[in-house]
Amino acid sequence: MDGSSLWFYFLLFFVVFPYLKQQSLRWRRFTSLKNCEKRRRSRIITLIHRQESMGFWGMFSRNFINIEDSEEVLRAIRLTSDDTPIDLIIHTPGGLLLAAEQIARALKNHPAKVTVIVPHYAMSGGTLIALAADEILMDRHAVLGPVDPQIGQYPAASILKAVEEKPVSEVDDNTLILADISRKALRQTKSFVFELLNERMGEEKGMALAEALTEGRWTHDYPIGVDEATSLGLPVVLDDYDSFCNIMGLYHQSVTERPSVQYIPVPYPGRPSGN
Repeated sequence: MDGSSLWFYFLLFFVVFPYLKQQSLRWRRFTSLKNCEKRRRSRIITLIHRQESMGFWGMFSRNFINIEDSEEVLRAIRLTSDDTPIDLIIHTPGGLLLAAEQIARALKNHPAKVTVIVPHYAMSGGTLIALAADEILMDRHAVLGPVDPQIGQYPAASILKAVEEKPVSEVDDNTLILADISRKALRQTKSFVFELLNERMGEEKGMALAEALTEGRWTHDYPIGVDEATSLGLPVVLDDYDSFCNIMGLYHQSVTERPSVQYIPVPYPGRPSGN
């Protein structure tokens, strides 16, 4: 076998096959979305962040909510007629507050019904977006999270607490600046959350929930399950049977070695497939 043959097989194995595999997966996702939209009679948008193998060498890609996401979601909303419901599937650890607020405000202003679907988790900015929905469909074990602002690597509420517990003379200038930013961030985030909730929950309940989610009552990764979310007044509906066509099954976690979770991927007797 000469050098040119080796080069051909190298390109085939490391470039062509991964590309074809990725295109096939994209087509399966597109087809699944179209079928689900037809059944739901809605516009389905996905906002899914997880590690995937992409392109040349199978490099990993992992993202969070960013400006590019908000641009795409806003574009999808603009392409949706006022009388067409929107279903947004969210799977994210959170991300940039500005981007999450843009998406949430656009969803809140959509005239038709907006449903946010949380198959596994929608933390931080993901929860902020979910607050704009008329209905939140959650798997029984899915979770939301607090939306308290983070300043650098620290929660804004914790920065303020640290400053309050020490005399100002013992606090360095940098921490005082962070505390000033933290006050503004907490005030702005609480105000925006209240804006999302006020119309649906009323002023008193809306403000109480806005404070609970933003004041630093819990750690930022605290899981708010279905029962607690319901008790807080959120419009949660159980989605035990994956009414969205198992779309998350087309967003597999990439692995480079033996998978840590394995099972036979078929519904057992008495369990609907969701398709």
